[in-house]
Amino acid sequence: MAKLLQLASLLTARRVRFHAFALALCLWSAYAWEMSAPGLRDRNGLIKGTDFLHFYTLGKLALTGRGDLLYDIRGQGALIHTLLPQTTGTFYVPLYGPQVSLLFSPFARLSYGWALLLWLVLNASIYCWCCYAVWKTCPNLAGYGLIVFFLAIAFPGFFHLIAWGQSSGLALVLFTLAYFALEAKHPFLVGLAIGSLVFKPQLGLAAAFVFVFSQQWKVVLGAVTAAAAQLAVGWMRYGTAVMQTYFHSLLHVREVLRWLEPRPYQMHSLRAFWSLLVPWPPAALALYLASALIVIITTLRVWRSDAPLHLRFSSLLLATVLISPHLTVYDLVILAPAFLWLGDWALRHSVSPDSLKQSQLTQLLLYLAFPLFLLGPLAMVTHLQLSVIVLAALHYKINAGRA
Repeated sequence: MAKLLQLASLLTARRVRFHAFALALCLWSAYAWEMSAPGLRDRNGLIKGTDFLHFYTLGKLALTGRGDLLYDIRGQGALIHTLLPQTTGTFYVPLYGPQVSLLFSPFARLSYGWALLLWLVLNASIYCWCCYAVWKTCPNLAGYGLIVFFLAIAFPGFFHLIAWGQSSGLALVLFTLAYFALEAKHPFLVGLAIGSLVFKPQLGLAAAFVFVFSQQWKVVLGAVTAAAAQLAVGWMRYGTAVMQTYFHSLLHVREVLRWLEPRPYQMHSLRAFWSLLVPWPPAALALYLASALIVIITTLRVWRSDAPLHLRFSSLLLATVLISPHLTVYDLVILAPAFLWLGDWALRHSVSPDSLKQSQLTQLLLYLAFPLFLLGPLAMVTHLQLSVIVLAALHYKINAGRA
């Protein structure tokens, strides 16, 4: 503990600002270099936008009314090759709800390059708004605007969101809207935001447990309404047969996990932690379920407490990541508000001698999360996903009432 405190004491504002700037410069310079290759493939031979190609394909299916291909891996692969011959051999596991294809149909009207650019600009704009809106609720960070800016653009979750062309930015804005609706005491609107996460249902699990077991029925009603409305849109567009295929795909997701999670070291949840650490799947599953239950119980405990809303919501966001059965590195972008709130808390308590040590430890954990989110590949050698330990420690500190 003494060594940790000594290390934490070195985290001056000047050092953090320099480290954040250096990390942001390295990440985005590497990204620019990769994307500068001519054609649709980057310098690693991957499709530019990576996962966005799947969304683009879904949008094309919506435009052409090909609901029969929404959950056909081979059929979509053939369509991708027809649309973009340079993408030969590219396949995606189709698990998104039918309504997602309708969301991306406007993008599919453009060429792939312009559609990708528009999507990345939209994601960056969403991220900037969410970070700015949350930062304005952090009075102790008001004088650290430049540091917050560098930390925000260096946040690995944001970097991977853009690099993969993923949709987790939508989840971030929904969680952010849910927070402000809670602050304004509009529970039904909170539910509408949480229920809209049905396009990534694994990110709604923690919230579902919290609001159901805390008996916040207006929130639950709003969530059910939003989720049902999204699915109803997909059902009305494609019909019952497609919806049945969608639910069948969800129920049998374990059969395609080896394709859905080809890089287990990029997963940052308790399930990934135990799967990497324990070589026996049944034991790993049991440990995951047990640890997830502990996280849920402790999250419920703090949610029912009189802790400030920003700490309770930070606990919910950390729990969302920890218990998710499928969480890839780009989904970590939803933690950006929690990191801002916890950083604000740490600064507020750093002036008090009684809480200085706990404040320094919180700052150190937040600092360590940045490189550990990027060093996931090391887990293939060590079999230890250290980022999950850091997130669990942050969650424990909040729930112990000593953030």
